[in-house]
Amino acid sequence: MAYGLRSIGQVLAVLKEDFPDISISKIRFLESEGLISPERAPSGYRRYAESDITRLRYILAVQKSHYLPLKVIREHLEAMDRGEEPPRLEPLTGAAAAAEVPSVTSGGGPQQPRSSKRPIRITRRELLELSGLSEANLSELERHALVNPRRGTVYYGRDALTVAVAARKLAAYGMDARHLRVVKQAAEREVGLIEQAITPHLRRSQSPHQLAKEVMQLVMHAHAAIMRSTMPQ
Repeated sequence: MAYGLRSIGQVLAVLKEDFPDISISKIRFLESEGLISPERAPSGYRRYAESDITRLRYILAVQKSHYLPLKVIREHLEAMDRGEEPPRLEPLTGAAAAAEVPSVTSGGGPQQPRSSKRPIRITRRELLELSGLSEANLSELERHALVNPRRGTVYYGRDALTVAVAARKLAAYGMDARHLRVVKQAAEREVGLIEQAITPHLRRSQSPHQLAKEVMQLVMHAHAAIMRSTMPQ
């Protein structure tokens, strides 16, 4: 082996500590998408230089923290290949938090929620790669209408990714799409409650969408607190 070059197994071991979900199939997927180009030994095996590992770290980091689609990541890498700095990305908080829970001011009332995270647009293949779900598991979530593309498109958004990641992690505890269907039914009942509550106020509101969002966040806040207090200590 040439000096400084690593096998794909060695690369996996180097990255595993920072990116526990990394796999050989994911590294090969990124190569098939043209995002990395490792050398090939005469035997045909891939050999990765330190620059390839640095590139992989960048790809995995922006996927993990920002859920950037591969098209955007490719543009960043092309800029880096030209010697330019990649675009600055604002740090995001918890992937599972699709909306911020309002905090409370000193006067006791809720503060205005911070602006929501920018939307994402990912393909089905990217959703599978980012979430770690199998094709069969994703199809089961779709069958129960737990994960859906954005209306009128074939692309998935942040909420679909959040549900997909949560579903994969909950599977370790024996929870599958049937159990998440119960969660969906509870959410639908809460949405109905919110719609009933805000209807009398819609005509007086200058921003009906913002009104609905604020009430939704308050209900989410209460829901989480009630769940915490109900769980056995």
